[in-house]
Amino acid sequence: MRFAPERLDDQNFLTDADAGGMLLAVAASAAQVRTGYRAAVEAGLPGLRGRPRAIVVTGMGGSAIAGDILAAVAGNGAPLPILTVRSYQLPGWVGAADLVIAVSASGRTEETMSAATEAVRRGCSIVAVGSAGSPLESVARQGSGIFVPVPVAGQPRANVWLLAVPLLVAASALGLTSVDQDLVEGVAKSLEDIAHRCRPSSESFINPGKQLAIELAESIPMLWGASQVTSVAAYRLACQLNENAKYPAVSGELPEANHNQVVAFDGPLAERDLFADDGGRTLRLVMMRDADEHPQVTRRREASVRMAHDRNVRVTELAAEGAHPLERIASLIGLGDFASVYLALGYGLDPTPVTAITELKARISP
Repeated sequence: MRFAPERLDDQNFLTDADAGGMLLAVAASAAQVRTGYRAAVEAGLPGLRGRPRAIVVTGMGGSAIAGDILAAVAGNGAPLPILTVRSYQLPGWVGAADLVIAVSASGRTEETMSAATEAVRRGCSIVAVGSAGSPLESVARQGSGIFVPVPVAGQPRANVWLLAVPLLVAASALGLTSVDQDLVEGVAKSLEDIAHRCRPSSESFINPGKQLAIELAESIPMLWGASQVTSVAAYRLACQLNENAKYPAVSGELPEANHNQVVAFDGPLAERDLFADDGGRTLRLVMMRDADEHPQVTRRREASVRMAHDRNVRVTELAAEGAHPLERIASLIGLGDFASVYLALGYGLDPTPVTAITELKARISP
């Protein structure tokens, strides 16, 4: 199966190949931000009070990313730990002094349900985000918690902002960050701008989503972030490439990636023929930079890019845009989501189905 870039400018092909409507779902990110904020306010999250010992977000897949976004937006200055648990069980130390936020688009994810039920049993404060009338809502009510019903449609990964914004509203109420309606509207407008620039009718040479997809095609992407914000965006892109494009990718965070992944620059996948029209599936470094980087991390980022160039490893550099951490992470996630969909379509794949996940669930069902 080969990538055909000409497909990305064939409107009829894009419409037919994207049978599940993933491009439309990604383009709806701005509406999700506004809806998620409204749902959080209506559920009473701005009235959340107190200061828990820790915040533990439990979720899987696209729902768990909401916890990563929360931690990145709160940043290193957060006065308490924020942890995302992707498992059936909570850490042993989690107890009544902690706030557990359970996130499940369907409200039925078995790992999340298990962890949320355990949180109620341990006497934790609980907030839950998911589909109305779901089992997760029942668990949250049982624990005298707050439930935020959100109108999820389609795949959970296509609803990331619908699921993430309520967590940010909760964190703002607890004084961990500042997220108000003006910021939310600004982020929504930024995502609308990305959707406009990445729209299917915009040709590849001016469409940043299509351009990034073309750069990633026929490569093994190694996605590095240089801050907490960009590292979450790198991980999100890796997951989106996996699910939308059915494509392998590795994510990392500086400085840690300089202690292991960088050695791949000297490996067999870094080799390519500079004189060939098609270098094959070789390594590509995607470096995501941020205004909020530790000075030594900035030096490492710059040195890493130079080393990649010295070894003829292809490099793509992306910059987070905006003043607030939420604006910056949205700018990268918005672009990456479109790129992952266009990469799938360039290979002639419908980005929506996740057949392997469905089959795996069927195999482990009792």
